[in-house]
Amino acid sequence: MISQEIIKLQKIYKYYPIGTEVVKALRNINLTILRNEYVAIMGPSGSGKSTLMNLLGCLDTPSYGQYFLNNKDVSRMSDNELAKVRNKEIGFVFQTFNLMPRYNALENVILPLVYAGKNKSERNTLGINVLNSVGLSDRMKHKPNELSGGQRQRVAIARAMVNNPTIILADEPTGNLDSITSFELMRLIDDIHKKGNTIILVTHEEEIAHFAHRIIRLKDGRVESDLQNTKHVNFKVGYENLY
Repeated sequence: MISQEIIKLQKIYKYYPIGTEVVKALRNINLTILRNEYVAIMGPSGSGKSTLMNLLGCLDTPSYGQYFLNNKDVSRMSDNELAKVRNKEIGFVFQTFNLMPRYNALENVILPLVYAGKNKSERNTLGINVLNSVGLSDRMKHKPNELSGGQRQRVAIARAMVNNPTIILADEPTGNLDSITSFELMRLIDDIHKKGNTIILVTHEEEIAHFAHRIIRLKDGRVESDLQNTKHVNFKVGYENLY
């Protein structure tokens, strides 16, 4: 039987030495995220949400404690082992898109497949399919500077999805977008969630957090609250009725 726990953090601490001081970024974090959950992580500057995102995304390891991802303890993996886990298990969506400016949309999307060892034909087929799924069938040959902000973020989402990862980790995905484009992007992420993906959304915006089904709030490196979202956005209503 497949475990419904996709992420389990047990007594996680993260310390950073700065000069003679030690910054306690995370303190005794205990957290479980289930398969196909849609979770928002919130907190003010300095709350630890960026540090937690880096740990969840296997971009960093804890000072103490254990992190189980798909029942594997990734807490003490080497950098090379973490890189393999990231490529297979996690799709990243960043506020600044992180697209390669000299590559077109399709070339940007298939980059993770190059590292995964897929052949060119398979890479192109998968890339075309996922770009079609985010509504960019007519923009595949366009470079990032030929796309709008919303289109660039859709390319980034397609790139995150192309390896069929276990988790989509979105860090402030609407931070560089206007309100209407943000709403359409969150509708797309909601559709991705409905297809079975686990979504972890890191944001400081209340309006964006309410697209998630569960909201975890951090303060001073600790979990301040962890509640189901009773104000979950209904996409059947129009944008003008939400704000």
